[in-house]
Amino acid sequence: MPETVTLSQRYVRRRRYQERVFRLLAIAALVIGVGTLAALLIDALIDGISRLNWQFLTSFPSRKPEQAGILSALVGSVFVMLLTAAVALPVGVGAAVYLEEYAQQHWFSRLIEVNIANLAGVPSIIYGLLGLELFVRAMHLGRSLLAGALTMALLVLPILIISTREAL
Repeated sequence: MPETVTLSQRYVRRRRYQERVFRLLAIAALVIGVGTLAALLIDALIDGISRLNWQFLTSFPSRKPEQAGILSALVGSVFVMLLTAAVALPVGVGAAVYLEEYAQQHWFSRLIEVNIANLAGVPSIIYGLLGLELFVRAMHLGRSLLAGALTMALLVLPILIISTREAL
């Protein structure tokens, strides 16, 4: 019997050693990754902080570099986010409430749940291509904020539905 105790003690010691080595390797990987990210951010800030001023943020794009700004990009991004939220939130929350509270559990509701879970894992480039074909070409919305917002709404809708269902 003492022989099994020593074998189990050796096993426990070996497992603790392996755990310590794994933790050290994980911490080293984390430090390398975060350190690299910090170095890149610091380098970008050092190079770009002198170029950031109020005129750059409030001017429109220009062919002259000293007059160029990013106002239209900032405003466009804000509008796309607001339109995306305006479309995705009511639809996503409504779909989640319906599926969680009102839908009967039969084959069709299970099919919808499986498809929503699968859509959450689809790469964003596929949603971009879908938005291009559906909203830009088929619905003739062109290169507009609405086409971009509807595409983004499709992208976030499965995640929104899943999160809302979990919250309920």
